[in-house]
Amino acid sequence: MPASIWVLGFVSLLMDVSSELIHSLLPVYFFTVLDVSALGIGLIEGTAEAAALIIKVFSGALSDYWGKRKPLAVIGYGLAALAKPLFALATTVGPVVAARLIDRAGKGIRDAPRDALIADIAPPDMRGAAFGLRQSLDTVGAFLGPLLAITLMLLWANDFRAVFWVAAIPAFLAVALLFFGVREPSTHSRAGRRANPVSRDSLRRLSPAYWWVVGIGAIVTLARFSEAFLILRAQQGGLPIAFAPLVLIGMNVVYASSAFPFGRLSDSMSRYRLLAWGLLVLFVADLALAHDGHWASVWLGIGLWGLHMGMSQGLLASMVADMAPVDLRGTAFGVFNLVSGGALLVASGLAGLLWDRLGASYTFYAGAAFCAAALLAILMHGRRQPAA
Repeated sequence: MPASIWVLGFVSLLMDVSSELIHSLLPVYFFTVLDVSALGIGLIEGTAEAAALIIKVFSGALSDYWGKRKPLAVIGYGLAALAKPLFALATTVGPVVAARLIDRAGKGIRDAPRDALIADIAPPDMRGAAFGLRQSLDTVGAFLGPLLAITLMLLWANDFRAVFWVAAIPAFLAVALLFFGVREPSTHSRAGRRANPVSRDSLRRLSPAYWWVVGIGAIVTLARFSEAFLILRAQQGGLPIAFAPLVLIGMNVVYASSAFPFGRLSDSMSRYRLLAWGLLVLFVADLALAHDGHWASVWLGIGLWGLHMGMSQGLLASMVADMAPVDLRGTAFGVFNLVSGGALLVASGLAGLLWDRLGASYTFYAGAAFCAAALLAILMHGRRQPAA
């Protein structure tokens, strides 16, 4: 595995430690301190995540136009790092929402160029493993962050703002590691300026198989709304506030341990078949979470949710990279995430509305229904798609 892939993985790890220190506490902070409703949380989370995914289309296209990925990745990680202290400084809903949007804007700027950079660096026969490795290290950070959040909340008597200050440290370390530790392939940087990557002629070069992956990705996103609702479901079952990050820890331990093995597996079997199995796992997770608020059902659902993420997230990135022309990879990742961003906004808003109006169970039943729709589409269409 090229060294730059490992460095990019550790950059993701550090930034996720920082982000999850905050995000694992933010739903509870909104709900218990700022008195925001479940619908409000769903709309805030959906808008923030959708904004990040929408921005990706422009950052990805810009990286194709420039012929460079790394500068945009550095800008995106830097903006996310600068947003972290704003969470600690804010005292009302408005500034916290603004900090959340700035943080996600940074994510939107960095992610498509970074994923295209990974595709540029990784040999084709190691692409699934490369995305799986990045996803796995990213997810290690996603459970170390909540674990650190629990420790600090217990030590500092639920002082949210003190914990938010600590989150700035790994964020700035991630920016430094990316700037000094990753070398962009010279073959890409020498390619010079290209034609407008979002022009009609350029978009026509994206194959029907690519657009099919975009559509399936959108349906999967509808089935997998914000993880804030996993935290709220566990709290509904009696989980103390200081231990709310345990939800993301449990989910991400499973996610991190499964992403790399499933990434390697996707290099040797049909990616469509593996995605179908991942959706089946998510379907069972939603049913478990919908069943009741008992800790056994909740933790079974959380664990299966993490397994689904490990099976599908790196896999979808690999499928996009497989289908896109080399000089349009940034644009391809950006468009994919633009569509997913719209789906995520709808999914999180719908999840919050169902939670407020009908109860938590209906939120997860709706997720299971969308999951079944995506699974049916794959089963009907997958046999006509090429193997990995």
